[in-house]
Amino acid sequence: MRRREFITLLGGAAAWPLAARAQQPAMPVIGFLDTHAPEATAERLRAFHRGLKESGYVEGENVVIVYRWAEGQNDQLPELAAELVRRQVAVIATTGGTPSALAVKAATSTIPIVFAVPEDPVRLGLVASLARPGGNATGINFFNVELAAKRLELLRELVPAAVHVAVLVNPTNAANTEATLKEVQLAARAMGLQMQVVRASTSREIDAAFGTIVRERPDALFVGGDALFNSRRLQLTLLAARHGLPATYPSRDYAVSGGLMSYGTDVTDAFRQVGAYTGRILKGAKPADLPVVQASKFELVINHQMARILGIAVPQTLLTAADEVIE
Repeated sequence: MRRREFITLLGGAAAWPLAARAQQPAMPVIGFLDTHAPEATAERLRAFHRGLKESGYVEGENVVIVYRWAEGQNDQLPELAAELVRRQVAVIATTGGTPSALAVKAATSTIPIVFAVPEDPVRLGLVASLARPGGNATGINFFNVELAAKRLELLRELVPAAVHVAVLVNPTNAANTEATLKEVQLAARAMGLQMQVVRASTSREIDAAFGTIVRERPDALFVGGDALFNSRRLQLTLLAARHGLPATYPSRDYAVSGGLMSYGTDVTDAFRQVGAYTGRILKGAKPADLPVVQASKFELVINHQMARILGIAVPQTLLTAADEVIE
């Protein structure tokens, strides 16, 4: 064999693996939109990845994920959603609650969407029905709004002498705020409690809101479910402790950060379910055929150490009922 033919043969052999790689299909791309900052949702993001893995997908191995974080600025959500649509991702997972789900739904009627929202997605217009979503979206309802009345009852049990309760909500999260206040007002009226509504949509406004709360001297504080508040949970729990204010929060994150008590859905598990649904859609399932999952895992967490700091004797009934007591 002449030398030139031998070199040509070698060159062709070396090119075979490259050609084979070039013919492999590109990995599917998931768009991920959240209202938090990345560091504020690390545990939940790990749960999302676990759900993906349950469906056979591992980031970097057989799927690519493009992340967009609003970092508490809800006004950025429409543009962030539009960026993911322009990328022509295969599916968009949105885990930042109502504002991010509505932003993605407004941005596309064709790309599949998997959401996690704290209230009825039918009422929000995200799906036609829970059993048969009917459009390009499905996901998880983790019930933070619907649990508002129960949270107020638990707060009253923890602080039985409470008469005046401040309720902190985020006005930029309009749908969630309206639904939360409706639930809390009904429950407060039934229990004979007076409500003081305080609003905040930035870290600075949270500080100002506590100034108002302290002047009014309420007996307790009810913090509404909101992505901004969750990302500022350390600020909220420190302010409540500084002012000796018993407070109830919507998820375990707050109690772990020093909050007195939380009651709500196991949101980490909801993120896992979002990941699992996202994987199923990548495998060919259609959102229209995937029923909205109603969260079924709820948890009461009491920070007993904070209770002692505040001079609160936690009733034995609550300690027994708690899923977790932080000592």
